[in-house]
Amino acid sequence: MLEEKNDNLQEADGKTGIEINDSVQNDAIETSNSETENAISLSETESTEQISEDTNHQTALDAITNSNAEESEDETLKERHDIPMKDYHTFSLDALVDELKKLVNTDKIMSVKDHIEEIKKSFLLQFNHFIEEKKEEFNASNQDPNEEFEYHSPLKSKFDEYYNVFREKRNAHFKHLQTNLKSNLENRLAIVEELKELINPQENIKDVLKHFNDLRERWKNAGPIPKDKYNHVWNNYHFHLENFYDYLHLDREARDLDFKYNLEQKQKIITRVEELVNEADISKAFRELQDLHRIWKEDIGPVSKEHRDAIWNTFSELTKKIHDKRELLFESQRANEQKNLEAKKEIIAKIEVLGTEKVNSHAQWLLQIQKVESLRNDFFAAGKVPNEVNEETWAAFKNAVRNFNSFKNSFYKDIKKDQTDNLNKKMALVAKAKELQESTDFNTTTPIMKQIQEEWKQIGHVPKKYSDKIWKEFKDACNHYFDKLKEHKSEENTEEVAAFDNKKAYLDTLRAFELTGDHKTDLDAIKLHIETWKGFGKVPFSRRHIEGKFNKILDALFEKLSLSKKDSEMMRFSNRIDSLSENNDTRKLDNEKIFIMRKIEEVQNEIFQLENNIQFFTNTKNAKKENSIVLEVRKNIAIHKESLEVWKDKLKQLRNLNQ
Repeated sequence: MLEEKNDNLQEADGKTGIEINDSVQNDAIETSNSETENAISLSETESTEQISEDTNHQTALDAITNSNAEESEDETLKERHDIPMKDYHTFSLDALVDELKKLVNTDKIMSVKDHIEEIKKSFLLQFNHFIEEKKEEFNASNQDPNEEFEYHSPLKSKFDEYYNVFREKRNAHFKHLQTNLKSNLENRLAIVEELKELINPQENIKDVLKHFNDLRERWKNAGPIPKDKYNHVWNNYHFHLENFYDYLHLDREARDLDFKYNLEQKQKIITRVEELVNEADISKAFRELQDLHRIWKEDIGPVSKEHRDAIWNTFSELTKKIHDKRELLFESQRANEQKNLEAKKEIIAKIEVLGTEKVNSHAQWLLQIQKVESLRNDFFAAGKVPNEVNEETWAAFKNAVRNFNSFKNSFYKDIKKDQTDNLNKKMALVAKAKELQESTDFNTTTPIMKQIQEEWKQIGHVPKKYSDKIWKEFKDACNHYFDKLKEHKSEENTEEVAAFDNKKAYLDTLRAFELTGDHKTDLDAIKLHIETWKGFGKVPFSRRHIEGKFNKILDALFEKLSLSKKDSEMMRFSNRIDSLSENNDTRKLDNEKIFIMRKIEEVQNEIFQLENNIQFFTNTKNAKKENSIVLEVRKNIAIHKESLEVWKDKLKQLRNLNQ
């Protein structure tokens, strides 16, 4: 009983559907050994012709056969299809390490070996590129030729740790697998040899059949063998299996039942494959098709000759359809890879342009570096490119980034002299800060220390190897001085609180003060109140509102006095300025000075405009007779000039205060 002549699984079509037992009759169809050999020869000839006629069918079937042979060697490989192969080229280094950690924890280590190798490839590409950039930066900034480049990456250590776990598991699996494969192969070959020996006319038929059924059960449980031996061993087994059937002269009825059962099973497979042709998930359909081919080949026996060609041709045609859809999927993936290639080429071109754009400041270079880093991330996120140009594309990307870094480093080499000058300037400020850090003349030293800090901010970068050291020295000197200033102010706070209490109590005295009506006496009394108030000293910053209360009382007293507007205004101003000066509020004093200068300019402009208006009227025919409008303008000019004098006196007082 021979397998289908067109079965491109090389005549290995599996075991029979029914059990051979002692009730098999002896009046079966007789087939001589020579006829069997002729049938085999004919089958091989027709199979060869079929391959020649339809190479596409053979390609589809070979894809199935090769996959099944590989998975027959290691059954854990079947589970790799259940784990999606992600586009690891788009993953960041951190994401790749996390993915590796997750995969190495699986029990079926070989089911993820392809995934892990893809992760390793993507990680090393990115990491080696990263290290190259760090090395170039080191060589560009390092001034000591004897210092060697070193870079420790905790991320790389984690990756190596997880990959070593995978490698140990893989090696242990291989060792165990190789031992079993060799043993299983020897066992299967021994079964084939025993099957050969069953063809012996001298043996009792019942014992032979019992032995035959035992051999088939042993074959079923023999386990996986090396994939390169898979087809040869299966074909050899089925050849001798069919030889044994022919030798037994099987009962025609039993054989027909066997053929019918096998036909039904194969028709069920074909029905399922017809459904798989319309399956949306092509990869899933192909994987199930693999399993159906394995069942067709290993679990189901031959069918009758009149159905043999038709059913096999139907099965192989359906197989080709799924294979063609799979090829279309691959074509689509290749088209996406081509799009990714074009995107990566554009990214490389942009980096190459940035490698020629000359910029002249550190800030501009930081922007350029950010652009390249963004393009670098886009490159890795662009996805996989065709395998045949992968290395070429990667080399072009590295070259573009390397050229940009060289261009950038040449700029920083040119500014090393400036950095050395900046270092000298900052070292001078460090020396000055250390010289002043023990000073107790806080009123004089504090503005100087603040000025030193401002100058430090204005100075540019210094060589990296000195940056941290001189910054620490400068910061320590400044902190030392300002800590002392803080302690001093803390001591002053006690006096300021006492001054506030005294001023608060004095406000009640001042509210009870009554004018006598004598101008000189009252003015002297008010001046005495002002001097007494000043004598109490500064109050805490948070309680300076008490100065406003004092000024309100003074304003009320000034209004009751018959003072000129100018004298009253100047006394109020003097009191307020003295208060600001006493509290060392330089910011408000400066703001006051700016405000007064602006007011002087505004009043002068107003006077100039009014005088121009007077000039216009004096040039008219009725110039000798001034009307009410002219008189009003002259009055306004006088008022503005009086105001101008007040503002000028205020400015003079402020300038005398600064001196």
